[in-house]
Amino acid sequence: MKKKSNEIGMNRTGNASSPVDSKKMLENVDPNVSTAPRIEKSRISAVRTAYSENAAPVGSVPPPASVKGAITTGAQMLTGKNPAVFINKLGERLAFERTGTRLYQAVISRYDVLKATPGFPKLADLKKIHGDELAHFQMLWDSLVELGADPTVVTPGADLAGVESTGLLQVITDPRTRGAECLHSLLVAELADHDGWEMLIDLARSLGHDTLAGRFEKALQQEEMHLSSVRNWMTTIINNEAAA
Repeated sequence: MKKKSNEIGMNRTGNASSPVDSKKMLENVDPNVSTAPRIEKSRISAVRTAYSENAAPVGSVPPPASVKGAITTGAQMLTGKNPAVFINKLGERLAFERTGTRLYQAVISRYDVLKATPGFPKLADLKKIHGDELAHFQMLWDSLVELGADPTVVTPGADLAGVESTGLLQVITDPRTRGAECLHSLLVAELADHDGWEMLIDLARSLGHDTLAGRFEKALQQEEMHLSSVRNWMTTIINNEAAA
């Protein structure tokens, strides 16, 4: 039977696994020298500051893709509001929902292995959430089209969301990970997703997009159910493993 990640095994990453070598290593450490990092005066800080001061933005929000979009944008700019912020955040949520769909797809594709974890959710429950995420993606796509924006554009927020979620997908597709570890990645995604929808709803209402905000609130209600489900599944699995 394949070993589980939470079982006792030969882990050589800590100093205690080789006390003789650890002692020799510490003999070369000067006890009079502070080991606290001097972040504010470090060379890496200076390099990062220099690059940051001269770097271009991550990206930009393009002008409206349609006449309707141009009219809407022009009207909002006349009222002192910046519509590019809303388009950017819509693009960010669109990218995150796309990733959310792929995260659940990846879990479903490994279900025959992951289901061996006691307490792991049923396939039908995972498919239900996957369908919700896909529907949210389509709804955001349609919302951007209604606003006269191009949903295929990678906005700055969308670019960052893609990079941020890369690690979550790597965890789920890693052949070594099991049920609780995959659910942990889903939990991280659902936590970020929940707050992302709340902020988008507030922004939509502040800009007068009440109809869109109403759609987003329905999505948020579903996301709250997703978050609660994943949290409960993970809690059950951890408790089962601890009691075994």
